[in-house]
Amino acid sequence: MAIDRNGAGLAVTRICLGVFLLFQGLGKYQWFADTSFLAGRFQEWLTMAAPGSISRWYLDRIALPGLPVFARLVPLGEIVSGLALIVGFYTPVFAFIAFFMVLNFAVASGLIFTYSYLTNGYGLPVIGSTLGLAIGGARLPWSVR
Repeated sequence: MAIDRNGAGLAVTRICLGVFLLFQGLGKYQWFADTSFLAGRFQEWLTMAAPGSISRWYLDRIALPGLPVFARLVPLGEIVSGLALIVGFYTPVFAFIAFFMVLNFAVASGLIFTYSYLTNGYGLPVIGSTLGLAIGGARLPWSVR
């Protein structure tokens, strides 16, 4: 019986990314009860965002008005997506959810538009891994579904 090396490699990526997301979400458990943690981060990003920038627009129009919802959805989404990726449950769906969350944070913070985003371990590797799993993560080895 031959080993599916590509599938096994993607499965390892899926599991590692799942563990990463799970612990990112667990680190934000306080956000469920207190939105000030996320509000502080948004205010910090708002002061750094240039007037008329995409980040400024995103923060003013989407992130700040949705703060009470996002403060609960972000940790919940990271925890649930992390667990789903670890066990291989609907990998493309939960990888896309994770991709969307990471992309939102990157745009809101303005980091996605900087050179340092390309060299940051939380940046391009996470965006690329989640997008890759969203595209090609179906029916991987060691998956529940």
